[in-house]
Amino acid sequence: MALPWLQILDAVIGVTDLARSRKIRKMSQEAADPQQQLEASRAGAALGGLETRLAGVVVAALKEAFERDTHRLELEREQLEAERQRAERALRLELRRQASDREIGRLRLLAGVSVASWIGTLFFSARLMGGPAGARVALGAGWLFLLAAFASSFVAQSRVADAASRTDDVAVDSGVAGSFALWLIVAGLALVGIAVVGG
Repeated sequence: MALPWLQILDAVIGVTDLARSRKIRKMSQEAADPQQQLEASRAGAALGGLETRLAGVVVAALKEAFERDTHRLELEREQLEAERQRAERALRLELRRQASDREIGRLRLLAGVSVASWIGTLFFSARLMGGPAGARVALGAGWLFLLAAFASSFVAQSRVADAASRTDDVAVDSGVAGSFALWLIVAGLALVGIAVVGG
């Protein structure tokens, strides 16, 4: 049998053409790819630039939101501090008002006791007017002490009212007049008692 040399040669040339056409196609694709890659990179760069700008806008918006929240929190903290200071001041003023009310009540009680004691000693005055001079002097001195206690009680009340009306943190105090009112009452009643016993 004779070999079909022409057919074999034809097949080899066909395979060679096929391999060559694939190689040419591959080379043309590789040559076209840099252009496509360049176009793709340009599009990607444009898209990347857009993404970068968009990311910058988002970051700026987040930063602004955080700054707003920080500023709002600082304002709320300042408002809470101001409210706390107002509440403390109101509490101090209320405690001061209560202390002044108690002190004025005590001083009014002392004034009432001194007046009632003075009026009570008037009942003994008729009996002591005809008595010895020492008894009359002791009775007069007792009345003087009782009236001084009454006056010092009113002076102390005005001092307490003045201290209560002030806005600074001055302590509510009746002063020396408030302290002496009680002792003046005691001394006045003691002198009246000496006059009654001695008369």
